[in-house]
Order: sequence, then C-alpha cells, then structure tokens
Amino acid sequence: MKRNIKLVLEYDGTAYRGWQRQGQQPTIQKILEEAIGRITQESITLYGSGRTDAGVHARHQVANFKTESGIPAGNLLRGINSLLPEDIAIKEIQEVEGDFHSRYSAKSKSYLYRIFNSPIRSPLERHSAWFVRAPLEFDKMARALSLLHGSHDFTSFCAAGSDVKSCVRTVLRTEMLLDSGRVISISIEADGFLRHMVRNIVGTLVELGAGEEAPEIIQDILEARDRGRAGITAPPQGLFLQEVRY
Repeated sequence: MKRNIKLVLEYDGTAYRGWQRQGQQPTIQKILEEAIGRITQESITLYGSGRTDAGVHARHQVANFKTESGIPAGNLLRGINSLLPEDIAIKEIQEVEGDFHSRYSAKSKSYLYRIFNSPIRSPLERHSAWFVRAPLEFDKMARALSLLHGSHDFTSFCAAGSDVKSCVRTVLRTEMLLDSGRVISISIEADGFLRHMVRNIVGTLVELGAGEEAPEIIQDILEARDRGRAGITAPPQGLFLQEVRY
C-alpha cells in the first residue's frame, strides 16, 4: 500500500514560472518532483495546496505525494533538501492518512502582501515587496480592507478569463500593519482565493490610499461584479503564501 507524504515548503519564487509544472519551464513543482523522484526512484506526482504565480513566494506551502518507498520521513527530508536549490526548502515531512489531499483537505489559506512605501526604492526589497513611491493613507486602506470581511462575490477581484463556477469566497481575517521601515503588510485569510484575487485587492487598496475616493467605495466595487471597477493588479514579488489550515 502506498504511503501518503505531506510536505511543508518554503520558497523564493523570483526565478520560477510559478508552482505548476509547465513543460521544461522552471517551476517549483517540476524541481520538487524531480528531486523526490531521484530519492525514491519513482515517477512522482506532487499535489500543492494552491498554484502560486510566477514570482510569488511561499513561507508555508503544503504539498503531498504518494510513494511505495519505505524511506523514513527524516531521511526523505534530508535527502530531498540536499538536491534542492537554495531558494526552495522542505521544512517538514510527515506521513499522513491516505485520503489527505493538500488542496481539497484545506479549510483556509492566508496570504501576505508587502508594500515598500517610500520616496526612494530599496534594492534589498526589490524581490519581496512592491515599491510604491506615492504617499499612502494607511487608515483609509485599513478601513477598506476591513470591509472585505465575510462572504462576498469577488468577481470584481478575479482575473479575467477565469473559469471557476462561483466567485463567492468568505474572508475570515484581515490585518494591516506598518513598520518603521516603511513596509505595509497586508494579511488576508479566506476559505479560498480566486486567481489574482489578493493582488487585485492590494492594487485597489493602493489606488484608494493614493487617491480621493472614500474607503466605502470597496462595497460598490464588490457589488458591481465587474473586474473593470477594481484597481490594478499588484506585481507578484510582494505576495507570499503565508499559511494553510486543515
């Protein structure tokens, strides 16, 4: 009987075309499947909790695979990590029940988006935050973010061309912080996310923070169910998959 192995991963997505395997393009899934396959001597299919886009990072991505290998979890962890590049690492490995699926068993996910808000760019933040030169009104952005709590139709924040059956999602928690280094951190936890949903929300918040509209306009944007009513799509480098809950 095959074992079901759960992984918790961390990666810097700067050099990759995202999570999902795309032919010979460099992707997180491709790199991991090849490394796991070398250790187990099997053809591996790795299932991720979600597909991060090109340039997006993860502090807590979860994945699982099935194997007939009897290699203990600790040895798998050390062996696979020894074959991975420096920008990808497995933090935890454990054997789980056969019906566990990293995507379908998840109850909620959390994403973090970082904005470096300063008149002068930071070379050290270029791969991990969106540089926004215009001054942003923090309190206005935080108020607009709080209005996303609860169940809504997020069509206005879904990438065009998405083929999902429903755009209704429930936002369970939001948080917005400003540190002394001029970094605004926006956290959103929900029972699921649409393609580019977080990046479209962040782009809208930045336009609100730099403009004249009241934060309550976010309610009109939601009700419009029209991607054209929301703001721009924030760039990928500021986005991190922060946590997956089961």
